[in-house]
Amino acid sequence: MIVLRSSSRAMASAGGCLRRRQLMVAMVAVAAVWWGNGVAAELERFEQAINKADGSLRCLVVGDWGRKGAYNQSLVALQMGQVGETLDIDFVISTGDNFYSNGLTGVDDPAFQESFSSIYTAPSLQKQWYTVLGNHDYRGDVEAQLSPVLAALDNRWTCLRSFIVNAEFVDFVFVDTTPFVDKYFTEEDHAYDWSGVQPREAYLSNLLKDVDSALKESTAQWKIVVGHHAIRSAGHHGDTVELVAQLLPILEANNVDLYINGHDHCLEHISSPDSKLQFLTSGGGSKAWRGDVKPWNQEQLKLFYDGQGFMSLQITNKEINVAYYDVFGDVLHKWSTSKPSYSSF
Repeated sequence: MIVLRSSSRAMASAGGCLRRRQLMVAMVAVAAVWWGNGVAAELERFEQAINKADGSLRCLVVGDWGRKGAYNQSLVALQMGQVGETLDIDFVISTGDNFYSNGLTGVDDPAFQESFSSIYTAPSLQKQWYTVLGNHDYRGDVEAQLSPVLAALDNRWTCLRSFIVNAEFVDFVFVDTTPFVDKYFTEEDHAYDWSGVQPREAYLSNLLKDVDSALKESTAQWKIVVGHHAIRSAGHHGDTVELVAQLLPILEANNVDLYINGHDHCLEHISSPDSKLQFLTSGGGSKAWRGDVKPWNQEQLKLFYDGQGFMSLQITNKEINVAYYDVFGDVLHKWSTSKPSYSSF
């Protein structure tokens, strides 16, 4: 059943953090050599422990947020903190566009503190943040967001172009989607930092191969892919045709369960008519676009909400539960799916 809504109202241990920081330093150094030469490198992998007695994994998902608290970013952060405490979350996923409007100017840009560290202050949000880059991030100094310097300033921060987070029965594959979009390479109104993705054709070819390999080799019960740009969306930007042509076939061939994105400033759930794949948009971290929705098959469009908010995932070996929340913490939409219990051992 479709839920179409309109907004009407305005730590991990020190040792674990150190190991993650060391991994990031190594990754940045290796990526500079391998990707810079157009040579494929296996995606960096992080292990996320499952510590709850019920064996579940819980996280929040937010995107398109970095506005120094403006456009209800602070209110969304407040509700994230409360929901995060109730769920006892393990980590947070950011779907990109972390700093508006033009990314960071460098590792010393105060926007990192003003839009991230000083906003998401709730105790429940002092967990690892797994972060991808959005198109607005590419308008600034991309390497600044990837730098271990930021991770040293705030040890929650984990940002790479593309990487994997493994948590026993679920693999999250994070994909750098901005370089896929053709128009960014011809726009005259904005300048982009492409220094880490040239030559573009080789970068994209290698990335697609690495994503395909990672998904094929995965023995996880659940496969979830995260990127900034939507594959399917009824929002302002709509479908990203380059991802439909290049990434979607890989997701379908490898039986991916969820594709999670931001970019459109809304909350959205679209089901696939051709596979079990679900398209989940969580781009309501700050500024939203009220009333900007395209016609869509109502059997497939389970939720479109044009206000601010965020999403939660609760995952076990048998089940995924998804919930969307508005800026007041009210639940807008729930969805779940299940599979027979599975062991990779």
